[in-house]
Amino acid sequence: MPKPIRLFVKGVDWINRWVGRLAMLLFFVMGAVMLWSTVSRAVFGTPVNWALEMTQFLLASYFLLGGAYSLQKGAHVRMDLFYTRFSPRGRAIIDAITILAVIFFLGVLLWGAVSSTQYAIQYNQKNYSAWSPILWPVKVAMTAGIVFMLLQVIAQFFRDLAEALGRPIA
Repeated sequence: MPKPIRLFVKGVDWINRWVGRLAMLLFFVMGAVMLWSTVSRAVFGTPVNWALEMTQFLLASYFLLGGAYSLQKGAHVRMDLFYTRFSPRGRAIIDAITILAVIFFLGVLLWGAVSSTQYAIQYNQKNYSAWSPILWPVKVAMTAGIVFMLLQVIAQFFRDLAEALGRPIA
């Protein structure tokens, strides 16, 4: 593979490794929010109306920002009927072909996410709940997660293509 492609793959891997590790910290933030909600209700007798929604927003961000890191580490679930029977080169060929559908899907998803995020920012969109939080921060995080996932999938495509051609990217 040409040097710019190798640099792209390594750069995307580096970025998504750090984004994924930072996204892991959101799990602890979710735990702290839920703990505060429980303590507030049980000890002080005053339930907080924002805890459930905040946890949902954090979980969505955690899930989408960590998705590219999971893909990088090979932690996504695969449907495996015949896949393991193929050689590593055969798997790379299959992956390079099927990943094009994932790239298309993520492209459509990104198009919708950007549109939704622009709307949320332009109109200061709020959720219809008692807390009524603004939605643009979580939509920005979700859009960023889709971008990182798309970049990681493209990097994986190049990695699979190089493997299929017999010149793997180290």
